[in-house]
Amino acid sequence: MNLDHQTVSVRNLRPRDLDAVILLDSKNTGRKRTEYFKTKLAQALSDTGIVVSLAAELDGMFVGFLLARVYYGEFGATEQTAVLDTIGVHPDQRGKGVGHALLDQLRQNLVALGIKKLQTEVLWNDINLLSFFQRSGFEPAPRLCLDLDLDPTR
Repeated sequence: MNLDHQTVSVRNLRPRDLDAVILLDSKNTGRKRTEYFKTKLAQALSDTGIVVSLAAELDGMFVGFLLARVYYGEFGATEQTAVLDTIGVHPDQRGKGVGHALLDQLRQNLVALGIKKLQTEVLWNDINLLSFFQRSGFEPAPRLCLDLDLDPTR
């Protein structure tokens, strides 16, 4: 059964969602990132009243989330920019509009705040996520991300 994203309930992420976020993410990644999500959720919920991290429910069941934040002139930019840190949809609920419902609500929230740009990063070989972002209107950024390996053993 393919559900329309209108049947997905999207709300602000709450502190009590931490365990559900960790469990859902571990289903998707195969590892438990407890400290990462404790830190990210605490940051997301302690920002100065700008809540842009969201949860999705279907029939009262937690089925997805996204963590996002707003920056005020990072990396030399002079305008506010939103960054989508993490998005997750329960594996059994993929293809049912959950991710799109989350992203649609995020867009509405950001536009209401006067924010004109949403950025994210994705592994170049994560075809499913790249496809989702492409269908959602994302395009390659006109900037280059750089990494510096600080491990002296390599």
